[in-house]
Order: sequence, then C-alpha cells, then structure tokens
Amino acid sequence: MLKAALACGVLASIHVTALLADFASPVPFATQQREYAFAPPTHIRWFDREGGFQLRPFVYARVDATNVKRYPVQFFVHGSSYQLGPVTLDRHLFGVAAPARLFLLGTDGFGRDQFSRLLAGGRISLTAGWLATILSLSIGTGLGALAGFYGGWLDHSIMRIGEASLTLPWLYLLLAGRAFLPLGVPAASAYLILIAVVGVLGWARPARVVRGLTLALRERGYVVAARGFGATSGYILRRHILPDALPVLVTQAAILVPQYILAELTLSFLGLGIDEPVPSWGNMLAAVQHYNILVSYWWMLVPALAPAAVSLCCFAIGDALLRRRRAVPL
Repeated sequence: MLKAALACGVLASIHVTALLADFASPVPFATQQREYAFAPPTHIRWFDREGGFQLRPFVYARVDATNVKRYPVQFFVHGSSYQLGPVTLDRHLFGVAAPARLFLLGTDGFGRDQFSRLLAGGRISLTAGWLATILSLSIGTGLGALAGFYGGWLDHSIMRIGEASLTLPWLYLLLAGRAFLPLGVPAASAYLILIAVVGVLGWARPARVVRGLTLALRERGYVVAARGFGATSGYILRRHILPDALPVLVTQAAILVPQYILAELTLSFLGLGIDEPVPSWGNMLAAVQHYNILVSYWWMLVPALAPAAVSLCCFAIGDALLRRRRAVPL
C-alpha cells in the first residue's frame, strides 16, 4: 500500500499544480520572447563563481557587454494578472528580476516558457481524461447494471452492441468526425465533441465489468430479501447493487483516465485537439515532429514525461485497488 499511497500523493500534486498553473508559472504561457527562442533550461545555482555557497538559489544574467550579475530566485513575486475563480491575482510562486530570465524547462521556437506551458497544458489534458472517463463510466455503469440485473434479451442486446463498439477503430472515427464538423465550429467546441465521442466509444469495457458484478450481486441474500419485501428494481439497483460496484468503478477509473489522456494527446498531436496558442501536452509534443528540433533541443521532449508519470501513478493505484478487491470475497 506504500506504493499506492506514494502514487496518490504524486497524482494529487500533479492535479493541484495543474489547477494552480497560473500561480505556479513564472510567466503566462502565451508570452513570447522571440530573442530567447529555443533557449535551454536555465542553470539555477547555489555556488557562485568564487565557490561561495549562497543561502538563496540564483541565476546569472548579463547586465551589459562586460558585466554579469547574480539574480536570486524570488518567491511570491508580482507579475501578470490572472483569474483564479472569481478573484483576480497578480502574484506568482517564483521568478527573477529583469533582465534575468528563468526557464526551468527551456523555451520553444517562439520563446515561450515550456514549464508554464506544461502546467497550463496539464489542465487541458487532465480535464479531457477525467471528462471522458466520467462519461464512459456513467454510460457503462447504467447499461451494465441493466443488462446484469434484468438479463434476457436486454442483456443480449446490450452486450452485442458493446462487443461491436469494441471492434470499432476509434482513431479513424475521430478523424472522420472532425472532418464532418463544420468549419465554423469553434476549436473548443470541436474539442469537446471529440472528447465526448471518445468517452462514448469506451463504455463497453466498464459495462462488461459492471454486468458481471451485477449478475453475482443480484443473487445475494440481502438482494433477494429486499425483493421479497416488495422493493422495486430501481431501489435495489440504487441501494444494493451500485454501492457495491463503487470499488470496481474506482478501479476502472484508474485504468481509463490514462487511456483517455493518451487519446487527447494523440488528437492534439495530430492537430485535432486544442489549437495554439492554448497548450496541451499533445500539441506541445507536435513540435518534435521536425527532425532538427528532435535532435537539437532535448527539452522539447519533456512534456512526454507528464502523461507517463500520470499513467504510472494511475496504474499503481489501480493495481493496489485490484489486489485489495481480490482479497475481499464477494
């Protein structure tokens, strides 16, 4: 369980940092500094050139042609204003005074800070993963519970439709769906439509799991007793079947979220998701399609580590939940 607890902590930190991206970013994600195009990550130092240890981390910046000055990293600094819910703020977690620049993960071809874009892109990619997961689990839970509880022709019909949906090539369906959308549809609306399609296409797997669990639970003694006392089918499903299915749904969510984040990454990488200048992890990685960028600027590949970290954490949590579920008999 220690591994699962550590994974929960890392996952929570990623989500909180993405939620507070504007505060945690030293500069707005869309700010262009063309003179710093493809600037490497800034070297943050603790020791000066004379070898002396400094109590505060700092960076070096050139003041003029002959002088280089030390600029300490400052915390809770004033910067560009942004909205945090209904409140307008202008404080950022850290930064350095001009003319120094602080690029933790370097910059892209437009001189935009990659760290700020990584945090802002996390809001898009994580939101897409959770929205698609909630939609998929909602549809799958409802249909799976109905199929397992009532059985018969309803069970047969739902399961056959689910099997057919599992065979569909979702990527080609998304490409076709994006092509059929009118050109006047805003990018954000098109993006939400595609995420909805991804969520709808993924209902079959959780439906099969919930159906199997419902088939087992509907024969339990307390369910039979509730039916004997005249409880309606809706009451039994709501009070007895679905609460027992909650741990399974949480496990399914831990498996589905990484899959849908990777789906969003794929769509944005192919130009079907959120358009520039709004970042997502997918369109940030689209820049490395160019060979010269791939081999010359290694920091442009850092956004690939974010979905990998989220996936590993989710799989660790899902594995822990699955082991615990197997240890507890129905």
